[in-house]
Parts: sequence; structure tokens; C-alpha cells
Amino acid sequence: MADYCLLFDCDGTLVDSEPLLAEVLTETFNALGFPFVPEDYMTRYRGTAFPTILATLEAEHGTLSDPRRDAAMPAMRERLYARMDEGVPRIDGIFEAIKQLPYPMAVVSNGPLEKIQRSMAASGLGDFFGEHLYSAYDVGHHKPDPRLYQHAARAMGFPPERAIVIDDAAVGVDAGLMAGMPVIHINHFPETETTPEGATAITHMRELPAAIERLTAGR
Repeated sequence: MADYCLLFDCDGTLVDSEPLLAEVLTETFNALGFPFVPEDYMTRYRGTAFPTILATLEAEHGTLSDPRRDAAMPAMRERLYARMDEGVPRIDGIFEAIKQLPYPMAVVSNGPLEKIQRSMAASGLGDFFGEHLYSAYDVGHHKPDPRLYQHAARAMGFPPERAIVIDDAAVGVDAGLMAGMPVIHINHFPETETTPEGATAITHMRELPAAIERLTAGR
């Protein structure tokens, strides 16, 4: 049995879907009358669950009626899935990196299970993870709550200290650290983002196998 498992975030870590998501969120929130541009997602809300973003916008700009609020997320998902079905690009270097990793692996995402499944199918990464797909919507806890990653580690049969988190977003890095797990931060924006103390920073997925080797050798 392997000594460690790997818990990957999905958007921005495995698949390069965040620019697409930012565009769809902009369309959705603008249709609801909220000011929102793609940069808002990328700089303020990256990795944050849709209900949390919507609640923040309502607090800042006014409350929606219940029917409009209830319809918002289904409308956003419909737009997003239609675009995803046209193809979802992988994060550069992830396919080559994963092939080198002899560990059990899971996807752990703030997104719904259907979105994770579509991302894996559209990107060609699904075979690496099988059924080990964990959604915050099913578990009932969204990052930065550490319980999502803790749930995934238990489901994989590993204690927290032997479940390595790989995540690009601050909410995911924080969740992994609070869960007591070794964390690798794939920092796509090193000029503007700082990797928290206690996490290991990489800037390209080609660095991932060596980073994991260093973490596992040091424990």
C-alpha cells in the first residue's frame, strides 16, 4: 500500500477552466443586475463557491427575490456545462506530471460532482482518478473549511499528515493547512500572490513530482 495519497483541486489545478468560469459568472451576475467583471473572480473570488459569491454580492448591492436567487445557480451551470462540453484544456504540464506519480489520487473540489465529472471527461484526466471525486456540495463543507479535505483523506484511507493537497487557490491552500496536511501551492501568479507559510510553492506542474518527492522524503 502507498504511504501517501494526493488530493488535487480541480479548477486551476488540473484543468484550465477558471477563465471560462469567470466569463460565465460575469454573464450570470450581470443578468441579475450586479456589477461583476471576469477579473473580480480571478482576483477576489477564485476557488470560492457560487452561493458564497452570490451572498457577498447581495450584501453589497441588494437582496434578490427568492425566485431569482433560486434560479441563479441552475442558470449559471447550464451556461457553463454547454461551454465545457466543447472541451476543457488541461493545466500545462499536468498530464506528464501525473503519469510520474505512483500514489492514489483524488479530486477534491468546491464545485458540484457533475462539474468535476465533466471536467475529467473533457480533459482526458478521468482515468487517473476513477471514482475518487469529492464535491463540497455532497460533503456539506466548502473550502476554506478544512473538513472537505479531511473527508477526502478518510475516504481514501489516509491520515491527514499523509494526504498531500495540491491546490492553486488561497481558499484551498488554507483548507489544506488547517486540515493538518502537507500542501503544495501551484502559484500561477507569483508576482502578485504569496504562498502561505507552511505550504510548498511551485509555479509549473513540471515541478510537481520533485516537490512531492521532497515532501515524502522529509517525513
